[in-house]
Order: sequence, then C-alpha cells, then structure tokens
Amino acid sequence: MEKRLSTTPFGRRTLTLAHVAGQVIADACPPAKATHKWNVFRDICTAKTRVGVSERALAVLDALLTFHPETVLTGEGLIVFPSNHQLCLRAHGMAPATLRRHLAVLVDAGLIVRRDSPNGKRYARKGSHGEIELAFGFDLAPLVARAEEFEAWAEEVRAEERALKLVRERITICRRDLAKMIAMGIEESIPTQRQGVGPASWADIQGKLLTLLSRLPRKGSAVVLEPIAQQLSMLAGEVHSLLEMHVKNQNMSGNESHIERHIQNSKPDSLTDSEPSFRESRVVASEGELETTRQPVRKYPLGMVLDACPDIIDYSRGGISSWRDLVATVAVVRPILGISPSAWAGALAVLGEIEASIVVAAILQKAEAINSAGGYLRNLTRRAEAGEFSLGPMLMALIGSRAREKRSA
Repeated sequence: MEKRLSTTPFGRRTLTLAHVAGQVIADACPPAKATHKWNVFRDICTAKTRVGVSERALAVLDALLTFHPETVLTGEGLIVFPSNHQLCLRAHGMAPATLRRHLAVLVDAGLIVRRDSPNGKRYARKGSHGEIELAFGFDLAPLVARAEEFEAWAEEVRAEERALKLVRERITICRRDLAKMIAMGIEESIPTQRQGVGPASWADIQGKLLTLLSRLPRKGSAVVLEPIAQQLSMLAGEVHSLLEMHVKNQNMSGNESHIERHIQNSKPDSLTDSEPSFRESRVVASEGELETTRQPVRKYPLGMVLDACPDIIDYSRGGISSWRDLVATVAVVRPILGISPSAWAGALAVLGEIEASIVVAAILQKAEAINSAGGYLRNLTRRAEAGEFSLGPMLMALIGSRAREKRSA
C-alpha cells in the first residue's frame, strides 16, 4: 500500500495553510471512493471561476491526469510522478517557468497535493512483486474527495448560463417587437390615448424604450438583466394592446360603412380595370415602381456592411439578404434613434439611399457612444457634402472594434 510520508514542500517553497488544507482533504478521502477522472475534470472546467483556476492551469491538470493509467480514480494509488519535461510536452509545449507557476496554482486551489521526495525528484519505489510501495509526486486524491463539490458548482454555473441566455433572448425579442411596433405606430399615425388614458405620444413610448436600453450593460448577469427584461415586456404588452385596440376600432367602423362603400363601388360610372385609362395608369405606376426600386451596384459588399454593423439584423423582419432589406430595416430603426425626417432627407440628398442607410446602421452599432443620432447624421452629411467623409474607414473601424472585443472577451 502506498505510504504518504511527505507533508512539506522541498527546497525554498514554504508551507502554507492552503497546502495543509489540501493534505487534510486528501488524507480524509475514503479508500473505497471512486470517480471518473474526466467527468470531474469537465466539472472543474465548467466551474473554473469558482475553483479559482485559469485555462492554462487546467491544461496542466489535464496533462497530470493523463499520467494516471486508470480512467476511474479511487482513494488509493493516486500519486503521479512525471518530470517537468514530460509535463511540458503533454501541456502542449508549455514553458517550464509557466508550468511551475500553474502547478502552484493547482496546489493553492486544493486540486492536487505535493508529495515531495527527500531530494525533490519525482519517482516511485516498487516492491519485489512490481507494485508501487512508495511514490513522490503529485497526489490527485483531492479530485476524488471533492468530486461532489465540483459537480454541484458546475451545475450552478450551467443553471446561471441558461438563465442568462433566456433573459437575453427575452430582451432581444422585446427590443425588436417594440422597435417595429413603434415604427408602425408612427407611420400609420395611430393614436396612443383612448379617452385620455395612455402615453401622450409615440415619442414618449420611444423615449421609454431608449431609457431602458441605455441601462443595458455590455456584460451583465441574469440578476441584473431580469428587471430590465420585465420592464421591456410590460412596455411591449402596453404597445401591443394599443395596436389591438386600434385594429378593433377600425373593424367596428369598417362594418358600419361597409354597406355605404358597397353602394358607392357599384355605380356604373366608376372606372374599372377594363377601361383604357385605368390600364394606362397601372402601367405607368408599375414602371415608376421598377425605376424607384432598381438599385445600383455598390462598392461596399452587403456582407461587409453586416459584418461591421450586425445589430441592424435584430430589427429586420426575416434577416437582411439584399440592399432592399437593409433600406426597409433602416426605416424601422430611424425613429428609434431619434433621427428627424429633415436630417434623413438631407442625408438622402447628399449620400443617396444606400449610403445613408449604411450610415444609420453604423450609428446604431455605436449608439452607446453617440449622444444625438440626428445631430451626428447631420454632421456626417455636411462632411460628405464637403468631400471630407467616406464610408470605408467607418466600416473598417467598426470591424476592427468588433475583432478587438472578441479577442478581449
């Protein structure tokens, strides 16, 4: 049976309370207890922030586990004794100094215990029958003793991640629904008050939405995001009720005037589709529609625009696959950003429809850093008119900013 004689580290390393705590846990591990080493390793990876280890330290722990021949770890025979050179190779070529630093992290976190030999070397002494009688190296017993603790932590982390994902989905859906309902309410001039009850105007509703969205942190827990999600859901429900009430009132007024419209439409003097003047007007209208919807070839690919400004996709009906989809989505976003019709008209006159839409998508992407979207658009329009503004640098800056955020995440 393996004897555990070493309790203090070799050389200049001092004994700490963390070392003693790890030894107490390892020595108290029941000999009959067993656990799957890769299951406990996955639990530690999931709960690494609670355990207090980094990805590099976990790579060292992974390497240590590969030196144990069995998949199931039991309460005895859990000391592995690879050299630092072997560990560096299995830790994907980690530098020796980095390896020693992360081994210390694993010891301080209570995941392994040092069992140092008299000369600091790691080795095992075997008996006459080939069994290991005495080993010096790293003891993996704390992994077996704390397996349930790591599993509980991992389950809590998974539950928190699920809750965070759900609340983020709710916020995204409410944000999209509110944006489109407000845009439709403004375009259709739907009244917001019924018998003096309700918000004063769509601008007030839009202001409430912007206030709630301004409170959204870039990185927040489910506890922080849940109150904002509830307020967005309540606001979306109120706006939807306004639209439902408007539709019901329209249906009632439509039923009352149905007979009158039927009589007016049945007059023999009215124009029909078979009359030449009507057909000519339809032909002229269709030609005009084709002329206005025909889009020129752009020098900035749509994929590049969406890569630089992905937030605009959240406000689309079913994704953005063409310039027409982008223009239609920007029509929804403009009122939310508070861009006035006059500022938009000026941008159209100078930049054109596609370029102006791209600029609005870029403004949405960095809305947190812009105090007034309308004023910002007017400024860019003036610069473009003077030949001092180009879309290319703006898009490349946004792409670079997103790349830096991904690297730092």
